[in-house]
Amino acid sequence: MFEEFNFSARQINNYFNAASRDFKIAADAAVPEVIFKFSYDALIKLAITVCAKNGLRIKARAGHHIELLKKLSEIIGDSEVETVGNIMRGKRNYDLYGGGVLISEKEAEGYRDWLKNIFIKAEDYLDENLRLF
Repeated sequence: MFEEFNFSARQINNYFNAASRDFKIAADAAVPEVIFKFSYDALIKLAITVCAKNGLRIKARAGHHIELLKKLSEIIGDSEVETVGNIMRGKRNYDLYGGGVLISEKEAEGYRDWLKNIFIKAEDYLDENLRLF
């Protein structure tokens, strides 16, 4: 599902900026569904960033979000990424395809707070391995 690709620092930085932008929307939002949606999107974009740093480009196929979460989990050494990320993915899919899901304020804030820690780990990884500009 991944292919090798040589990304430039600028491309990786652009991916990271997109992930950060979505996280900021989640952080600034007051509506639980907005917090949840943008937290999930930021997590996936963060996974794309870290994979790109490792010369891996994901092919858009069924299950590619699962593979992105798994790879991010491996690279930053945090098994919760795969576990929590897949719970979020399941809720997102049920919301899209199953008639909707209600996200409580407490649940949304929990995901957002958890994601903040994942961003810190990923930023540490990227800072050690890539000079962002």
